[in-house]
Amino acid sequence: MNLPAHTIAVYCSARDGLAPAFVESARMLGRSLAERSVGIVYGGGGRGLMGEIGRAAVDAGGHVTGVIPRSMVEREAALETVSEQIVIDTMHQRKQIMADRCDAYIALPGGVGTLDEIFEAITWHQLDLHAKPMVFLDIEGYYTPLRAFLEHATELGFIPATTMSAIGFETTVEGVLDALQLG
Repeated sequence: MNLPAHTIAVYCSARDGLAPAFVESARMLGRSLAERSVGIVYGGGGRGLMGEIGRAAVDAGGHVTGVIPRSMVEREAALETVSEQIVIDTMHQRKQIMADRCDAYIALPGGVGTLDEIFEAITWHQLDLHAKPMVFLDIEGYYTPLRAFLEHATELGFIPATTMSAIGFETTVEGVLDALQLG
């Protein structure tokens, strides 16, 4: 198997959201990473933004690894066309495998599951368990309130400035690629 030189963990929703820009950005990110020979490791689902990014990357010839808990294979319609599908038992295993296989993290819009995953990566960074880049794709201002909260928590001394400076917020796929030096 020919593995890519770089692999990005992508966290995103198993739902589409209400703005068409969410779906379009997921597709564009999947295609763009594949065109740059950057692999994707993601939650393995075939629904929502997860399915969109996975299909777009596979269709563009990219290497896509899906990591999905056994209990979610049917519920999230595991994408069977991925390069590699890893079915595991727990969400903890999913997060560890994705962390072990990635060089950076991107969070697209999502709900509490997406936030849980990216916040664990941020926490691990804060604890010096990794120094990988972490970027939020802030489509249509989705993450603007979260950014304001994190900046507020940093100003009040609850988040170290070094942690906040390690988190990027970009409003376009091109901005994310540039932030990760994949442009």
